[in-house]
Amino acid sequence: MNAQTKNKQKGFTIIEVVLVLAIAALIFLMVFIALPALQRNQRDTQRKNDVGRAATALTNYSSNNRGAIPTNWGNFNTEYMTNNGSDEFADPTGGPYIFTSLPASSKPTAADDTERAYMYYTTSATCGTDGNVVANQGSRKVAFRVKLEGAGYACSSN
Repeated sequence: MNAQTKNKQKGFTIIEVVLVLAIAALIFLMVFIALPALQRNQRDTQRKNDVGRAATALTNYSSNNRGAIPTNWGNFNTEYMTNNGSDEFADPTGGPYIFTSLPASSKPTAADDTERAYMYYTTSATCGTDGNVVANQGSRKVAFRVKLEGAGYACSSN
C-alpha cells in the first residue's frame, strides 16, 4: 500500500462543514425576513374579507327590517355579525371589532390607527377609489372601512 492512501481518512473537511452551515444560515435568515410580511398580508386579507362580511350582514339586516339600516350597531354586531353570539367577529390580531361611526370626509386619528380592531362605518355613503368614502349616496347606503397593516384601508358598501 501506498503511504499516502493509507493516511487519508474519510469525512468532511472543515471548509465543507462551514459552507453547509453558511448556506443553512442564509436560508433561515430569508425565512425569518419573509415570515412577518406573509403574516401581515394574511391578516390584511382577513380584514378585507371581514369588511365584505359586514356589508353582506348589513344587506341581510336591511332585508329583515324593511330596508332600514341599524341604529344600534352593538345589536347589529351581536345579531348579524356573530350568529346570535355564538361566532366571534374578531380582528385577526384577536380583539373583537368595534363599530365606530366616521364621517365620509374624515380619516381616523393616529391614535385610532394604532388600534386595528376598529371597523368604521359611514352612513349615506359608498366606497370610492383607494378606500375613500363617497358621501350623499342615499339614506340606506353604508360604507365600511378597516385599517390595513400594509397601507390604506379596505372598504366595502352595501
